[in-house]
Amino acid sequence: MDGKVLKKVDENEEDMKETLMKLIRIPAIGPDNDGEGEKEKSELIMEIIKDFGFDSIDRVDAEDDRVPSGIRPNIVAVKEGKEDKNLIIVTHIDIVPEGDLDEWDTDPFEPEFKDGKIYGRGAEDNGQALVSSIFAVKALSEAGIKPHYNIKVIMVSDEETGSEYGVEHILEEGIIDEDDLVLVPDHSEDEGKGIEIVEKSGIWTKVEVHGKQGHAAMPGGTINANRIIARYQNFVDEELRHKFDEEDELFSPATSTFEPTKRLANVPNVNSIPGKETQFFDCRILPSIPLNEVKKVFENAAEQFEDETGARIDIEYVNESDAPEKTPEDSEVVKKLIAAINDVTSFKPELVGIGGGTVAKHFRDRGIPTAVWCSNKALAHQPNEYAVLDYIVRDCKVFALMAMG
Repeated sequence: MDGKVLKKVDENEEDMKETLMKLIRIPAIGPDNDGEGEKEKSELIMEIIKDFGFDSIDRVDAEDDRVPSGIRPNIVAVKEGKEDKNLIIVTHIDIVPEGDLDEWDTDPFEPEFKDGKIYGRGAEDNGQALVSSIFAVKALSEAGIKPHYNIKVIMVSDEETGSEYGVEHILEEGIIDEDDLVLVPDHSEDEGKGIEIVEKSGIWTKVEVHGKQGHAAMPGGTINANRIIARYQNFVDEELRHKFDEEDELFSPATSTFEPTKRLANVPNVNSIPGKETQFFDCRILPSIPLNEVKKVFENAAEQFEDETGARIDIEYVNESDAPEKTPEDSEVVKKLIAAINDVTSFKPELVGIGGGTVAKHFRDRGIPTAVWCSNKALAHQPNEYAVLDYIVRDCKVFALMAMG
């Protein structure tokens, strides 16, 4: 373990804190979440890292006419190493919306630092890891150390809503090769004591009930879509959890999960019976369960409720992903990551599976072994999100040591 580079990381602690706070002040929300994209934040990042010792800094933009700038930016910053092999660290620029402001104790876009924590939307997901990765290169440069691997720090857009304009675009451009070591610091088990090597399959299901709107005082000629979607939701929820109850202890939770989530607004007034309701489900499914079997539950229930109520029920799978092959436990990226974590923390992390999707799937789909790891409190998408400054520093040391081979 090189004490010189670790000392440089410690010396940069205050700069890491201030950098994350600068990033939090700029929302980077994609158009699928009614945002204007990531361009402004990407420009700040490129300004920040211009003197960090990278040998090249490029932007690989994807066109998207839904945002004012017309582009979704992806940053590729490279520090050359001794060997012709790449360590890829992939973080994301975009964040999710703040949600209900009443649930926040602070302004989500005016960061606050207290008790060693930096509060704000995007602090942990994924600003913390972005800061750790760029400062790992800064520490190596300041220590005058050429890493063993070429380091490619890649900061992408569109992670929160599918990655078409982010990781998928990067892969199409040929920036990552099959023999690269890929690390995605976007998930933590037990504050860094677990390395994710496999994910569940996933389906986001959109259910639209088309009934017949009318006056609430005269319900006889109506078909109340609100009542139907409530009954449908409860029925499908019970059916899915009963039918697919098998467990796999590699995952936490060990079972598949089927959660009703987003609900679209219906009528604006109290005294109208809604004729249309839209409900979404987020399903995270163990790899052993065929997705078609899950779909049958949604579709068979829709037919049943159509027959019973006279409504029309449309089912759409707005996001669908089969679980890719897991990263081999003896892969180089896993072994190097375990060694670096052990050097910095003195614990040996476990290998785990998760239900939440990360961009690792896109790499594993192409046969690229990928490890997912960082240290955090698992506060992604929650109100009062924060990043722990000590974890930012700790992960920065792990990334730097990993790059040194």
